[in-house]
Amino acid sequence: MTSPTHAAAETTRSAREVFTAISGLIVGMFVAVLSGTIVSTSLPVIIADLGGTQSQYTWVITASLLATAITTPIWGKLADLVDRKILVQLSLIIFTVGTVIAGFSVDTNMLIAVRVIQGIGVGGLMSLVMIAIALIISPRERGKYMGVVGGIMAFATIGGPLLGGLITDTLGWRANFFVGVPFSIVALILLQFTLHLPRPAKAKVSIDYFGIVLLAVGVSALLIWVSMGGNQFDWDSATSIALAVTAGLAIIAFITVEFVVKEPIVPMSLFRNRTFTLSVIASIAIGVSMFATAVFLAQYFQLARGATPTESGLMTIPMIIGQMGASIIIGQLVSRFGKWKGWMVTGSVLTLIGVTLMSTLRYDTPFPLVAIYMFVLGAGLGMVMQNLTLIVQNDTSPRQLGAASSNVNFFRTIAGTIGVTVMGSLLSTSVASYMKDSLSDFTPTTPEEISALKALGSGDVPNVSELPDTIRTVVEAAYGHGIADSFMIAVPLAVLGIIAIAFIKNNPLSTKTSAELMREQAEESAIELAEAEVGASTSTGTIRIETAEAASPSTGSVSVLEREDREHGR
Repeated sequence: MTSPTHAAAETTRSAREVFTAISGLIVGMFVAVLSGTIVSTSLPVIIADLGGTQSQYTWVITASLLATAITTPIWGKLADLVDRKILVQLSLIIFTVGTVIAGFSVDTNMLIAVRVIQGIGVGGLMSLVMIAIALIISPRERGKYMGVVGGIMAFATIGGPLLGGLITDTLGWRANFFVGVPFSIVALILLQFTLHLPRPAKAKVSIDYFGIVLLAVGVSALLIWVSMGGNQFDWDSATSIALAVTAGLAIIAFITVEFVVKEPIVPMSLFRNRTFTLSVIASIAIGVSMFATAVFLAQYFQLARGATPTESGLMTIPMIIGQMGASIIIGQLVSRFGKWKGWMVTGSVLTLIGVTLMSTLRYDTPFPLVAIYMFVLGAGLGMVMQNLTLIVQNDTSPRQLGAASSNVNFFRTIAGTIGVTVMGSLLSTSVASYMKDSLSDFTPTTPEEISALKALGSGDVPNVSELPDTIRTVVEAAYGHGIADSFMIAVPLAVLGIIAIAFIKNNPLSTKTSAELMREQAEESAIELAEAEVGASTSTGTIRIETAEAASPSTGSVSVLEREDREHGR
């Protein structure tokens, strides 16, 4: 039988071999990040061009996040049951198809629907890529490789808004959705020829369809309730009560089902693990801050400061440098020294400082101050985000690797989705209130001012550059103040994140990959089974020995013992 040491030695790979193995994963993630960031700066233009409202603007984001959240644990659970390589390729194909269709959207409702398809693919990429990397690279070494991966992601994150703004200003916003197609084709080819992952243990695949339906109904009803309550219907209306009750009952039923089904989407046994539970709580806090900045920064720069999409992309660079710089540098330090707790606590504190500073923004806040605020928040998020998944993978059984990894992302995405929805609803209400107060004594004197006031009254997202100067300042001030108010929701959650991370047990990082650990567990199980069989045979032999001794004390015992030893190689 192959010893664990020998098995580990066989799987030791050089840095070049590791990068070759994960090349397709890197390009796949690059496509996902680029396709998201390249649209971020042009989204205000897209919504204005399609005649969308502020509520629809939020739902363009929320629809994708909702689909990502619901499907992330499903993809993760499937990764514990079926071929992971096929799942990665399938998720990339779904994402690419959804992205291309989005480029042909004729109205905001179509764009929202297609974003759901994109979200399904993103849910697979976000969970499966991290699972695949965990199978190839040990937790202790992962930071070193993820630092390089983070650099490539930084290129996509920094270059995406800039490229998106340039394309929007020259070729139109629809071209943004087609840029990633060539990269998707390259990623699929690389995945086919370079990615080789161990197959899950053969077992009958059991899909928790009932749990999937309950999860989708519960989360969707909850998001519709929190996003439209107080706007589309009163909080105490029959519609509001029906949605709240539906969401509550569906979520309770989902939790109940997960306790009894054979292969739950969210295994409740994971919550017995202190590291997993506290990491989920921290992920909830981090998720809101992360998604809020991604959604509302573009609006702040374009609607509160009158920037073009290209200028908006340039203005977000301090945030990206802080986030990706911290991710790369801290990843290298964690890999070199094996210490992660101090960096994560520091990152959570910086996140709290960052969101608190962001809640003080105004339309005329000096840009150097805004840049500092973004850099601090980005650095905090960069220190925490990847390490949360890392420590969960480090402290979870390899057989539950997919479920544990994906569920950390699941709760982060759910929290981010709910947070963005609530913040978007608050923003819409705040902006309307601020503009109403500022324009209460305003009397239009030109046709342009009358037309602008009618457009603002419709609730559509305005094109600030086309507004008369007398109204433009009011709109910019309203959006600046409203976006700052929205960030206040993230402040208490950031405090909760600090507390959760502080209580996570400081376990050392393993130097073995998940694939090696699974092989060792299989070998240990085989050894235990063999020993159990030997023990059973020995017990039977002892009975025969005693019987032989009773019949013939002088001859029976030795011969029987020798025979048993020879049979079992002792």
